[in-house]
Amino acid sequence: MTPFIKRECGLAGVLCGLSLVLLGGLTGCAGEGDELQAWLEQQKREVKPSVQPLTPPKKFHPHPYAALQAVDPFSVQKLTVALKQEAHQPNSALASEMHRRKEPLESYPLDSMSMVGSVDKLGRRFALLKVDKLLYQVKVGDYMGQNYGRITKIDETQIVLREIVQDAAGEWIERPTTLQLQEPAR
Repeated sequence: MTPFIKRECGLAGVLCGLSLVLLGGLTGCAGEGDELQAWLEQQKREVKPSVQPLTPPKKFHPHPYAALQAVDPFSVQKLTVALKQEAHQPNSALASEMHRRKEPLESYPLDSMSMVGSVDKLGRRFALLKVDKLLYQVKVGDYMGQNYGRITKIDETQIVLREIVQDAAGEWIERPTTLQLQEPAR
């Protein structure tokens, strides 16, 4: 025999011996599997589960909606009445605002407006506002925004206005607001 064939037979013999050892080990585990299965069956018989019974659900009693014929708390009519009552109070900040004619820029919210520049004419400063692709010229004293905003100051970079809003307690208060100059997108 050549050395190559001897080497092949030697390797085959080693592999055969190794496989016999593994096969013998596996057959030895088969008996332990029966014991394990018997132990599991015994544990299942001995353990009794303790399940507490569920409480029955509570009986649902529907209640009729009695406020169907009442005034809707979110109706425009109710809000209008409340605003008029508030305006008749002499110390209300809203009283003077309710009796004047609305200006065109009061129909737009402030966040839909952008200041695009300012111009000086005859010693007065005007701000240029862009709203819905239209350009408007405003001055100090003009109104804008939906919260009774009145312009108090205009400079090169911003418009300062006074708005009248309700606080958490429902009282009408004045609050300062600014509208900043918007840089053009490049």
